[in-house]
Amino acid sequence: MKDKVAIVTGAGQGIGFAIVRQLLFRGVRVVLNDRDEALAAGAARQLDASGERCISMAGDAGDVAFIRSMVDKAVSAFGRLDIAIANAGLTLFGDFLSYPPESFARVMQLNLAGSFFLAQAAALQMKAQGEGGSILFTSSVTAHQAHKQLTAYGMSKAALEMLARGLVIELSPHRITVNTVAPGATLTERTAEDASYEKTWSALTPMGRPATPEDIAQAVVFLVSPEARHITGQTLVVDGGWTAISPGPA
Repeated sequence: MKDKVAIVTGAGQGIGFAIVRQLLFRGVRVVLNDRDEALAAGAARQLDASGERCISMAGDAGDVAFIRSMVDKAVSAFGRLDIAIANAGLTLFGDFLSYPPESFARVMQLNLAGSFFLAQAAALQMKAQGEGGSILFTSSVTAHQAHKQLTAYGMSKAALEMLARGLVIELSPHRITVNTVAPGATLTERTAEDASYEKTWSALTPMGRPATPEDIAQAVVFLVSPEARHITGQTLVVDGGWTAISPGPA
């Protein structure tokens, strides 16, 4: 993977940050995106103090014009684009019977439209290069099992898995693979705000603990690597066995 070029959205911390770290370890050059400018810049500096292999680009990964500018930035900075990872996502809890249209629109714009149009912009660049490429979406176990107050979120994640399958028809002729990773409970900066999160999900997960961001990142990097060049249209669930038995929190 040395000298391949990737875009990773939502990478200022958590799973996205771990994905970028694993890509850099394998020699990939990365455009690191986060909506928070300070978080994005700080993450890029932490991962690559020289700024030669990882550059930050702050902005809304659900905005189509910004998405296209990220692809342009990758090409202008590093000369090409080989990997696009749509990791940015929004979770807005809410009861179905009172879920507001504004929340629904925000979730769908980032989770669905952002992923769709990043794939589109990246695929156009990869097609022009003529050397194939890899696209990956971040789904969730909520695409496979119902969670209370997460109907809209789960719906958006299930749609991403169908998007990956649909793009097999569109992008395989250009040697572009499209896959999805569906994380289960994962210890990130956000989930750590819940003091009971680790204890609760350690009890509910068959493997005895929630995932770490590195657990998810390793699966992502495999699916965008040459080792997975004949895998496309698939979803890899990384949840310590949770969806096999699916106990819910009290």
